[in-house]
Amino acid sequence: MATEVADVTVANGHVAQDQIPVENPATGQVIAHVPDLSPEDLVPLVERGRAAQPAWEALGFDGRGRVLRRMARWLLEHQDEVIDVIRSETGKTYEDAQLAEISYGAAAFNFWAQNAEGYLADEKVKSANVLVKGKKLVTRYRPLGLVGVIGPWNYPLTNSFGDCIPALAAGNSVILKPSEVTPLTSLKLEEGLKECGIPEGVFQIATGRGATGAALIDHVDMIMFTGSTATGKKVMAKAAETLTPVSLELGGKDPMIVLSDADVERAANSAVYWGMFNAGQTCISLERLYVEEPIYDEFVSKVVEKARALRQGFGESGSADVGSMTFPPQVDIVERHVEDAKAKGAKVLVGGERGKGQGYWFEPTVLVDVDHSMECMTEETFGPTLPIMKVRDEEEAIRLANDSPYGLGASVFSKDVTRGERVARRIEAGAVCVNDALVNYTALELPMGGAKTSGLGTRHGAGGIRKYCQQQSLLVTRFAMKKELYMYPYNTRATKLLGKALRFLYGRGKA
Repeated sequence: MATEVADVTVANGHVAQDQIPVENPATGQVIAHVPDLSPEDLVPLVERGRAAQPAWEALGFDGRGRVLRRMARWLLEHQDEVIDVIRSETGKTYEDAQLAEISYGAAAFNFWAQNAEGYLADEKVKSANVLVKGKKLVTRYRPLGLVGVIGPWNYPLTNSFGDCIPALAAGNSVILKPSEVTPLTSLKLEEGLKECGIPEGVFQIATGRGATGAALIDHVDMIMFTGSTATGKKVMAKAAETLTPVSLELGGKDPMIVLSDADVERAANSAVYWGMFNAGQTCISLERLYVEEPIYDEFVSKVVEKARALRQGFGESGSADVGSMTFPPQVDIVERHVEDAKAKGAKVLVGGERGKGQGYWFEPTVLVDVDHSMECMTEETFGPTLPIMKVRDEEEAIRLANDSPYGLGASVFSKDVTRGERVARRIEAGAVCVNDALVNYTALELPMGGAKTSGLGTRHGAGGIRKYCQQQSLLVTRFAMKKELYMYPYNTRATKLLGKALRFLYGRGKA
């Protein structure tokens, strides 16, 4: 596939002195340059964003929804162009880009256009407290103002740009700092938003490295970050200096438990598909597998057979199952984890080697005889590896699955759905699938967030848009009582009545 991407030397009218080369990781060739904006370069973007936000909010949900729906149609009409750009900077297969990026993006534009108002509508509140009798109590959500999004390199549409959609739907203006590794997709989508009528200054892109993202935190009213746990801690510490609210989706080491009564064929298919999807570079990818002893050999045999049949490459649609890796240092991490496992006694049944040619490649790899002394079972690998560990029973599987600082996603396989759900409820993770994996992310009504060190806050559902808002409580007195109990001068009779009321309302419980 040949994709030509012109260099981007001007960002929001400003010519940056420093440029960042963008590589095609499948070939190692530089395909474009984008500006490396300095902290000073952000100031005019912030000013434009703040100036444009009130009018964008004033459009209301219907007005903003029309822009988002047009963008959904634009994305589908231009999907081949967008897929080419995504692949050129990530090395994904065509199918990975279409399924995980285009389909998600189109769904997200329509979902938030349709559901933003419902999630953010005023909520009437009832209270049993006699002091607010007859008064109107309301909870409402108002946009924070200017939202900053710092995106990752593995899903430049779904995660980088995708987090901007609910922020915009809520009425905020947004500055997106995409990963310097994969900025071209966001720039392409910015073109689409402009064609679809988004007002000038409401959505802007700040290309740059880490210093650009750090500076962005100082200027915005809220920051959404997706990336490693280590960097997430730095983002949170930086945001604490200005008390800027944060939402973080961080690292994962997602376990898969295969119980003895599982459908082995389905479990093996899921393990290989979702373990190797996007070359394993997915926060909720299957990273470690625990299989009960009675079916361990059968399961491993099926996984090995399926993994050996995978085609790795960067050709046209239908020509490859697994693409290249995207971020060069990540190949080093995958290789280190595999070599560490081998040195400690693990066996490589499939793959195990990095690519020898151009670009950044690592073979789809299956490891057995692994344990928690090995990095491949305890640290985030973020690559095309499937380490499989034999366990005695479900209790050992649950204990090992929870033996991690991470808690993003997990999956459990069992023909006994009641048993599978019982085990799933004991897993310390933000999302757990039973007899499936990862597809929970496609249900935009279902919250997605991490436990433990895997993040704060959620994507999707009500929380996925309310986090971009300030919750405000309103109390409206529609009429005045003749003598309200809490006003001077105190009324003795009223005070006695209040005492009786309090005993009636709150004194009936047993000590």
